[in-house]
Amino acid sequence: MLSEIYVYRKKENEMTLLKIRSTLFRFAVILSASSLEKSDRLSVKSTFTVMAAETSRKLHATDLYVPIEPKQWPIVYTNQYNINAFGMQKLHPFDAGKWGRVFQMLKEAGMLSETDVVTPKEATSQDLLVVHTQKYLDNLTWSSVVARITEVLPVALVPNFILQKILLKPLRFQTGGTILATKLAVEKGWAINIGGGFHHAHGEDGGGFCVYADITLAIKFLMASDPKIKKAMIIDLDAHQGNGHERDFLNDDSVYILDVYNGAIYPRDSKAKAAIKKRANCLHHTKDEEYLEKVKSTIDEALNEFEPDIIVYNAGTDILKGDPLGNLDITAEGIIKRDEIVFTKVRAKNIPIVMVTSGGYTMETAKIIADSILNLKEKNLISRESDNSIKHTFPPKGNKESEHLEHAETTKKTQSEL
Repeated sequence: MLSEIYVYRKKENEMTLLKIRSTLFRFAVILSASSLEKSDRLSVKSTFTVMAAETSRKLHATDLYVPIEPKQWPIVYTNQYNINAFGMQKLHPFDAGKWGRVFQMLKEAGMLSETDVVTPKEATSQDLLVVHTQKYLDNLTWSSVVARITEVLPVALVPNFILQKILLKPLRFQTGGTILATKLAVEKGWAINIGGGFHHAHGEDGGGFCVYADITLAIKFLMASDPKIKKAMIIDLDAHQGNGHERDFLNDDSVYILDVYNGAIYPRDSKAKAAIKKRANCLHHTKDEEYLEKVKSTIDEALNEFEPDIIVYNAGTDILKGDPLGNLDITAEGIIKRDEIVFTKVRAKNIPIVMVTSGGYTMETAKIIADSILNLKEKNLISRESDNSIKHTFPPKGNKESEHLEHAETTKKTQSEL
């Protein structure tokens, strides 16, 4: 009899918990639909009048542009990036401590120390308002909204002042890191933010664990602060469509978006797709050879069509075979080769490039990112002494792709002289 009562009460408790989770989820969906509905009602004309005004105006006083010391690498990181939300971060497949593990691996490999990287500052509300609406930032003071965006529903039960400190503050530091790294890329020819890449967030909303639109912010900050930067390219190679920056730059001819992604998974944003200038769709379980060929061809075509002053490379590792969300079959070696291809092709044209690490939902992700950065160093595609000219390091040793590109450039120059 007692065992039957115990079983009954256990089932009753489980049902109560399911009802609470279901209610929270429905509430999150309602909030999401309301936000998107309002976003879609905005006219394209009014949206981009605001965008143009923000891009052309002078940058407000900000502390985000931290100077780089002569002996530092143009690599941006702080231990403030890492998230420890009382274990709730484990309810989402995202590895909320991968940034610290990447840095630790680079230290163990002898490439970096704490003083070798540039420490970013946290993006303030004034910084975020360059792209985000005040209404959206106000909405982030509601824990239910944060729960919807981060896709961790129990977050809705946590007091918001706690979420601001343990969850949103690390993301604001990473956002500041992307903004800083983009400036350093112009100064040094390249830069890496060991974090950032929140490509589902846009001016009026977030989603997919992306709260702040760091890529859009970085481009707008740079264009507002440097009159020489008039055109930007986003190379988005995360497994998911980068619908956040795509919504921000709809009908903006100064920003060229290349996106290679699995179109059968989240977010399937047809409105945002209109902003993509060069797109390659990957089917489920696409493997290395096919994927790398798509990357090569799309980048070649994009660089032939558009001459940017800065390139933001969203280097998501959720394309890895076994990733629970990407559903592609790219090996670790394939990801490392992908990053090498991107840097080789971009640096061959002396275009500043900034890399952000974006998505990746397995515990192998951190090591792959660290190994890729070490590979870029080994191939002389990045160096501590780099400036915005890479003639002294190009072509990278042992890199046939770069040798081919250099030969093509020489042939092209010779033909033009004839």
